[in-house]
Amino acid sequence: MTYFTSTALTAALAAVALPALAEGELNLYSARHYDTDERLYSDFTDATGITINRIEGKGDELLARMIAEGANSPADVLITVDTSRLARAKDSGVLQAVDSDLLEAKIPANLQDADNHWFGFSQRSRIIFYDKKAIENPPQTYADLADPAYKGQVCIRSSSNTYNQTLLAAIVTHEGEEAATEWAQGVVDNMARSPQGGDTDQLRSIVSGECGIAVSNTYYFARALRTEVDGVSAAIDRIGYVFPDQDGNGAHMNLSGAGVAANAPNRDNAVKFLEYLAADQAQEYFSAGNDEYPVVEGVALAPSVAQLGEFKADKVNLNEVAENLPVAQQIFNQVGWK
Repeated sequence: MTYFTSTALTAALAAVALPALAEGELNLYSARHYDTDERLYSDFTDATGITINRIEGKGDELLARMIAEGANSPADVLITVDTSRLARAKDSGVLQAVDSDLLEAKIPANLQDADNHWFGFSQRSRIIFYDKKAIENPPQTYADLADPAYKGQVCIRSSSNTYNQTLLAAIVTHEGEEAATEWAQGVVDNMARSPQGGDTDQLRSIVSGECGIAVSNTYYFARALRTEVDGVSAAIDRIGYVFPDQDGNGAHMNLSGAGVAANAPNRDNAVKFLEYLAADQAQEYFSAGNDEYPVVEGVALAPSVAQLGEFKADKVNLNEVAENLPVAQQIFNQVGWK
């Protein structure tokens, strides 16, 4: 897997041989770093005869690379994680509109860009986890995370994390800027420690007793149910979970999505790939391979995901959430959420 730091970007552009451009190829820039996605790519090639050339890296670095490459970029498709990065890609001009009746029909309207520059293909729910031994009455809503009753109990990632940025932007969309600011301040006041680590680290903090409550995406927990995750799986029975806001807007969903590059040399192949990702078989891979929720209705869930139970998902329009991302970042800065 190839990762490029921002400081090494210029050197990487010069050093890495770009994929060949040919009719039977697709040049994929992917921020999804999951080995299980290999089946997605191989099945697409088997079905279409189109060879996939991949450049893999972190989402922000791939976006910077596409901007630097400009009109000469060989990228056909950008696939990345979360609404915030998809929105930045559109705003940066590296994606183009796609007119596809299949995508319009299969991808829910709230999970695709209003101008068809990007489409969501899998989701993870951002929910509340808690220590069954320490917390008798766990939070039932996102608002409860700011309740002073949980002071010194909450562990959550930093404000630079895209999952948190989108969550706060969704709260701004639903409740307004003032209420969102009060909520963010309340969460900061309730933190057990300064934000640090990834979502798996938040779950580990419950097992270690450092935190009574944590916020994480579901697929990190589902993965620990399915396979051995150090510091989580052995004590997973200690961790309880709540899908928040079941009597309100529903649980927040983070998105993984893709779009066709603005200067795609193999545009037709790129559109075929997006349409393939919306097919039921590919949707099943997202769940079976990476413990995610498909975006297409009626697709079977992996056992590790189904085990979490049914819940009400927030159907907020992600176009509105994307518009509120700058406001969310301002709020994080204002309340001192590091």
